[in-house]
Amino acid sequence: PCVRKALIEIQRKVGSLGGIVAEGRDMGTIVFPDADFKFYLDATTSERAKRRYKELFSGNSDEDYEKVASALIVRDKQDREREIAPLKPAFDAHVIDSTYMTVKEVVEKMAGLISGYKPPE
Repeated sequence: PCVRKALIEIQRKVGSLGGIVAEGRDMGTIVFPDADFKFYLDATTSERAKRRYKELFSGNSDEDYEKVASALIVRDKQDREREIAPLKPAFDAHVIDSTYMTVKEVVEKMAGLISGYKPPE
């Protein structure tokens, strides 16, 4: 908790300068609750496990896919249930289910939401 508190202060100081993109499980809810744009990217557990397995092992390992999937499930559960900064979308985040999307499609969706933004009058 003391490390997290110190990091949040540093992140907010850097963020106060503007023009940043931050990624993390608590960026929109805890670190930058007043950010101009918040996105919560999600996908099915099986798709996320496939992506993680590919990222970690590039198909060149005997590492068991089921172990990767199980570890992902455990981490998600711990992150959702933790007392400090639990994993959840910010109330005003754009939730994007990327299960059947390419990286390019996700970026295009996000850019479209940003470019179509009209500030309140």
